Amino acid sequence: MGVESPEPARELSVSAENVESRLAEVCRDVWEHLLVEIPQISGDAVAERILLASVQENVATLLHIFENDISLENLEGPVAAHEYARRLAQRDVPVTALIRAYRIGHWRLLQWCLDELARREADAAVSAAANRRMLKASFGYIDSVTERVIEVYHLERERWLLSRTATRAARVRDILAGQEVDPGAAEAALGYRLRQNHLGLVAWLPALTRGEAALARLDRLIHKIARELDCPAGPLFIPRDEGLAWAWLPFASHGEVSWERLSRVVEGGEPSVQVCAGSVHRGIEGFRSTHREALRAQELAAAARPGHRFTAYPQVAPVALMCRNLPDLRDWVGSVLGPLAADDEQCAQVRETLHDFLATGCNYTATASSEIVHKNTVHYRIRKAEKIMGHSVQERRTDLEVALLAVRYLGSTVLQASGRH
Repeated sequence: MGVESPEPARELSVSAENVESRLAEVCRDVWEHLLVEIPQISGDAVAERILLASVQENVATLLHIFENDISLENLEGPVAAHEYARRLAQRDVPVTALIRAYRIGHWRLLQWCLDELARREADAAVSAAANRRMLKASFGYIDSVTERVIEVYHLERERWLLSRTATRAARVRDILAGQEVDPGAAEAALGYRLRQNHLGLVAWLPALTRGEAALARLDRLIHKIARELDCPAGPLFIPRDEGLAWAWLPFASHGEVSWERLSRVVEGGEPSVQVCAGSVHRGIEGFRSTHREALRAQELAAAARPGHRFTAYPQVAPVALMCRNLPDLRDWVGSVLGPLAADDEQCAQVRETLHDFLATGCNYTATASSEIVHKNTVHYRIRKAEKIMGHSVQERRTDLEVALLAVRYLGSTVLQASGRH
């Protein structure tokens, strides 16, 4: 047989280099496509960021193989790919979703590469040979990497399920899923009384922190909150993964919570930890209800720009229930506030005064005291708000209060770019 022409390898190398020049765009496209095509892997901000890191490392590695004609022997999978496999194992996401992610992501990347090869309009024989080289290398790479991440997934799944914490987490999942449970047996397994009042919490580290150290930080904070709120017993702490935990505080027969005290503990506690809370509810159904509310508050906290360290569902319930559809919520806030929904400092100052004015029952003196400004300043800002909106603050007052609440907790997420109105 004759020596293979170097042209196909050179053609593939140049094409891969051109695709690599748009690496950020390509990786973003592959990542977004995966989140749409595989619902099981979307919906969690931390896991999605790890997926993006995995996509970036895999795409960069494969393009590097194309560019430099690198052998696949002894090739190790990217670190982020292994970490992502571990996260899915911890979250009860089936391994089939992980495998699908590689198949779909592979095809999405190939579309970019095939388009680039076609754009170069090389000789038909050279182009066909370059395509064969690309397909052989890419399928070999994906086969090797998926084999390794599946192994990582199963090892982590076994470790996670064998732990006592995971056993308790499984019991909690059964309760949250609405399955019938024997209260006595469940309480014995959990070491926590279900027949009392509960306050559900969700705590997490937004940064990509992993390992026992991260969970220890969350555990310490939850126990500190329980002590500060004078809980009669220890909390139920359930790790969801290595950077997220669910918790329930035992309130016995008490039904009131000092949100100010709780917020103070969070703000003065572990740096970067965020906490969301539900309302106090009783019994097994209350165990479920307070947790659902904490999750709704977490959705709001995750969408907020800038975010808050602590979010209590009772204080944000209307907004939390609406923030599942952020584009529509943004449009609605704009329709209520009009030009006052502009994301700039001038409108922000007027919105803050208007929020306090409505909260005090439209009392100028109380608003001035709250904001530590002169009463005439409040009059001026309220008149200015009415002029910007084009109507009285008494018009659609309920809508106005909710829209301002949405802005207070979601910030730029529901505002319009300055000058858009």
